[in-house]
Amino acid sequence: MPGQSSPTSGSADSGFELATAHWPEVEAGTRRVLVVPVGSLEQHGAHLPLDTDTRIAAAVAERACAVLSAGGRAGVGLAPAIAIGASGEHADFPGTLSIGHVALSTLLVELGRHASLHWPALLLVNGHGGNVAAINDALAKLRAEGRDCHVWHAGVRPSMLAAAGLSLVPDAHAGRVETSVMLALAPEDVRLDAAEPGETRPLPEIMAGLRVGGVRQVSPNGVLGDPAGASAAEGETLLALLVTDLAAVLDRLTNASGDLA
Repeated sequence: MPGQSSPTSGSADSGFELATAHWPEVEAGTRRVLVVPVGSLEQHGAHLPLDTDTRIAAAVAERACAVLSAGGRAGVGLAPAIAIGASGEHADFPGTLSIGHVALSTLLVELGRHASLHWPALLLVNGHGGNVAAINDALAKLRAEGRDCHVWHAGVRPSMLAAAGLSLVPDAHAGRVETSVMLALAPEDVRLDAAEPGETRPLPEIMAGLRVGGVRQVSPNGVLGDPAGASAAEGETLLALLVTDLAAVLDRLTNASGDLA
């Protein structure tokens, strides 16, 4: 679906990548669910780029939309990613940019209100844990207004790994999981020579310190986990798990949502 900016009106395989679409074809096409990736611009250790969360959310969303399109499911629109989110916990690292909880929540509410004029349902594909509270607040408000809106979080869950027979333990930030995924997506932007472990204790054990002092006070290099063992092959496996999970959510939503055409 992504890259398919000129679908045939009403065809079974039509979908829209809004950034390259033209409004008459969107108006004429089937519209069921608008997918909006939400990411961040924040430090990811010395070895990963600042836009890691955004790239992962956008890539998983794009691939999941393509799965639906290939299966003949019409009516999914893919919006450009929201590339700056709520990253105050990373504020001590130069390069990080954050609009904060309130601004992100307000942005999503206004986006959801406008999207509902033309799309029966909205699905946010979130790539950053720091966005969760703002997203939840926004969805609560939108739902209270009667709008159909949802969120899917781009995190590798233990149950997903177990089902795939993988013994990998998910880490919190810039560790093996994100490093493997980025090696699959953009190996030229991963600096493995700069990769090193950071704070490796489980997130619940360090959460109090994160809330008080931010990530840099807990992990001076910004890593919460250990990137050792990361590989592009593992990243492709992890991406496939995420895409399958998101595609299943999209499939349910397109079945449940009415059409606007």
